[in-house]
Amino acid sequence: MTATTNLAPYACHPANSRGRRFKEPESATRTVFQRDRDRIIHSAAFRRLQYKTQVFVYHEGDHYRTRLTHSLEVSQIARSICRVLHLNEDLAEALALAHDLGHTPFGHAGEDALDEVTRRFGGFDHNAQTLRILTRLESRYADFEGLNLTWETLEGVVKHNGPLLREGGGDLSALPLAITEYVGAHDLELHTHAGLEAQVAALADDIAYNNHDIDDGLRAGLFSVDDLIDVPLVGPVFDEVRRRYPDIGPQRLAHEAVRRLIGHMVDDLITETTSRLNDLSPSSSDDVRGCGAPVAAFSETLAEADKALRSFLFEHMYRHWRVVRMTSKARRIVSELFELYTAEPECLPPEWSAQTNGPGTARTARRAADFIAGMTDRFAIDEHRRLFEVRSQI
Repeated sequence: MTATTNLAPYACHPANSRGRRFKEPESATRTVFQRDRDRIIHSAAFRRLQYKTQVFVYHEGDHYRTRLTHSLEVSQIARSICRVLHLNEDLAEALALAHDLGHTPFGHAGEDALDEVTRRFGGFDHNAQTLRILTRLESRYADFEGLNLTWETLEGVVKHNGPLLREGGGDLSALPLAITEYVGAHDLELHTHAGLEAQVAALADDIAYNNHDIDDGLRAGLFSVDDLIDVPLVGPVFDEVRRRYPDIGPQRLAHEAVRRLIGHMVDDLITETTSRLNDLSPSSSDDVRGCGAPVAAFSETLAEADKALRSFLFEHMYRHWRVVRMTSKARRIVSELFELYTAEPECLPPEWSAQTNGPGTARTARRAADFIAGMTDRFAIDEHRRLFEVRSQI
C-alpha cells in the first residue's frame, strides 16, 4: 500500500474517504483510491478506448492519439502535478483514466450527433454517460451494478469542471438524466467544487489534449509550424527550438516543442495553484470544495494563451475540410444507427433488445444510445455497413 504520510492536509486522504454506496470489505494491500483505479482499468469501457478516437478515425493511421493513449497521457501529467502539490496521485490517476469512458465513437462529432437525435428523450452528455457506465452499465460484480467506486472518485467525474448547481439549490431537471437519477440515491453535492485532485486532472486533460492535437495536426499535414508562429506561447517555443536546432527534422522539432510546451503549462499550473493554496490555507479537502472558486488553475497569462491555442486548433484542425468530411460521415453513421435501433429494437443484439420496451419509447432510446455510445469507431462503421448495405454479411 502506498504511504500517505506525505499528503497535504487539503488532499483527499484515503482513510477519510466518504466510502462507497454499497458497503464491501476493504483491501489490506490497496487504498480505496487504488482499488478505484484498478477497477477502472479492468472495465470493458476502458478497453474500448483503444479504438475510440478524438479527431481522426481509427483507420487513418496508427500514430494518432486514441482515447486510450490520451487517457494514459492525462494520467501521467496529473500524477506528476499531484506529486509536487502533495495530493493523492492514486485518486488523480483514477479520475484521469475514467474521464473519457462516456465518449461516443468518432469523438465530439459522434457525441453531437447522438445528442441531437436523443434530444426528445433528454439528450446525451458524455460526462453523464461516464457516470452511468461507472454506476450502472459495467456489470462485473455479483452484489451491485457498476463498479461501486468511492464518493470522491464519482464526485470528481461529475464535477471536475466545477459545480453543477448553485449554492443553496438549483434546477436539477436542467441536468442530464443520468446525473439526476444517481444523485437522488447518492448525493454528490453538486453545488460545490470537486476535490483538488479532480481539478488537477481536468487541467491535465487540457494540457494533454491541446498539445497532442498540435502533434497530430502537424503529423497529418493539417497545418504547418509556420502557421503556429503567431500563436501565443506556442509560436515562441517552436521558434526557439528551430533556432537552437536548425537542422532538426520536422517530427523531432514537433516532439521537442510539444515536450517544452507541456513543461511550461505544468510549471505554470503548479505555480498558480501553489499561490492560491497559500492565500486560502485550506486545512482539508472539504475546505477546497467550499472555496467557491477553483483552487487549481493556470495563471491569467497562460489561460489567455491556452484560449488562443484552442481557437487556432478549432480553425485549422477541427474545421479542416478533411476532418469535416470524416466527421460528417461519422454523424450520419451515429444518427442512422440510432433511428434504426429506436424504430426496430429487434435489430439490437438480443441481450440489448431484451431490455427495450417497444419502438420509439424513451427506454428503448436510452438503451440504443447506451449501445451506440459504447461502440468503437471500427465497430460503428462495421455495424452501419451490416445494417444498411444490402450485400453486406450479417
